[in-house]
Amino acid sequence: MSFQVHAKQHLRRKGIGGHQSARSATVEWLTPPYILNALGPFDLDPCAPTKRPWPMASRHYTVLEDGLSQPWEGRIWLNPPYGMNTWGWLQRLSAHRNGIALVFARTDTEGFHEWAWACADAMHFFRGRLHFHHLSGARAKGNCGGPSVLIAYGEENAHRLFACKLPGATVRLR
Repeated sequence: MSFQVHAKQHLRRKGIGGHQSARSATVEWLTPPYILNALGPFDLDPCAPTKRPWPMASRHYTVLEDGLSQPWEGRIWLNPPYGMNTWGWLQRLSAHRNGIALVFARTDTEGFHEWAWACADAMHFFRGRLHFHHLSGARAKGNCGGPSVLIAYGEENAHRLFACKLPGATVRLR
């Protein structure tokens, strides 16, 4: 089965929620810079916000370029749009085998079992809930509303999770 066909099937399944509320005016949120600094540098962010006060990687694709369908090279930083499309992004990163994703820790869902538990090399579960940043760079007042996890694909990325000293616990899967 092709990547795109398989990903579309996952899009029709239940999502894992979003890190936006009914009061939020955007679905674009920035990764806190301390997380990027602890794990980087990255070569590509295939789902970067259209406007950002700091780079997530050396290269960026935004919604305008449809990063899910573009070629990926190098080490990937992935903070995908949360919701129905999360599993397609994780499937793509799993196939690429070189990067780290930041998603909600919805460990009981089918997509998490298929694209995280079954494919990742390591995971870092954050202590507490993250505060993302607005496109202006300002830290959001409220937290993201759910537990977050970093998912590493590839040995170098697993090593970076163990060395990062971010609050929480890191587990090796492979």
